[in-house]
Amino acid sequence: MTREVRPEDVKAWLSDGDEIAFFDVREAGQFGEGHPFFAIPLPYSVFESRLGDLAPNRGVRMVLMDGGDGVAGLAAKRAVACGYADVAVMKGGARAWAKAGYTLYQGVNLPSKTFGEILEIERHTPRKSAEEVAAMSRDGTDHVIVDGRPYAEYEKFNIPGGICCPNGELALRIGEIAPDPKTTIVVNCAGRTRSILGAQTLIDFGVPNPVYALENGTQGWFLAGMHPENGADRRYPEAPADAAKRAALREKSRRRAEATGVTFISADDVQAWWDDTKRTTYVFDVRTEEEYDPDRVVGVRHAPGGQLVQATDQWVGVKGARIVL
Repeated sequence: MTREVRPEDVKAWLSDGDEIAFFDVREAGQFGEGHPFFAIPLPYSVFESRLGDLAPNRGVRMVLMDGGDGVAGLAAKRAVACGYADVAVMKGGARAWAKAGYTLYQGVNLPSKTFGEILEIERHTPRKSAEEVAAMSRDGTDHVIVDGRPYAEYEKFNIPGGICCPNGELALRIGEIAPDPKTTIVVNCAGRTRSILGAQTLIDFGVPNPVYALENGTQGWFLAGMHPENGADRRYPEAPADAAKRAALREKSRRRAEATGVTFISADDVQAWWDDTKRTTYVFDVRTEEEYDPDRVVGVRHAPGGQLVQATDQWVGVKGARIVL
């Protein structure tokens, strides 16, 4: 069943505590020009192919938004044909949202990027400018540049001398990259969010080294007039081979997770959540691609840890859903 709802209704639903899938069905360029903060991009051109991943529970409350041109109505018909039972179209689209007095935000991955900005402010994440990092390299200062992006991004261009170690792997592998606690660690990404997230992850994990985020990532490097390195193949090292060291890292990770409110559940619990048709449950494998490929589990989607935190809306389409990693 499809119905029309007002922007005011959608605004209230986004804060009522119940699950909601709020999809913007415009194409990527239109979405980037301005959209509600919690809208999930799901262009009509790929609507059916991605809908099941973003909204796995066909009973979820769903709202579709367009540019006021009727595309959301077309998408609603496809959603109903795919078995979704509670589908609404926001009347008037993005223009109606703005007319109701609500903000349309530019850019992509806004919730994740905003999280990074809040994290930097709240935790006072230390940073170094591109000029400062370049000076460290010139002066021979004991430091290592760790690129927190996936290898496919890293190999296109990187900060000279940087080593690829995606953020999701940092806590596990940083001891192999910088075994001397006096070595300064600088974490970079393409822009700034993953630099902040990676650096603060290491700081919160209790790494003894001085740790900094590269201010504005490779963009900051370009803006400072410096050239990147292209085609580098320095990759993250293997996880610690020593069993005792691995066990200590696991225990430290669990203590850190529990201290911040993360809970741990059994495989039976996961199956029960999957079987619960009243709630949405996502299960993500956050390992590297090399680990995931030969050892994947049916029904579990691959979402590398650092990327999942950086761009949650690419994997999670339902606000208020349960997420298992």
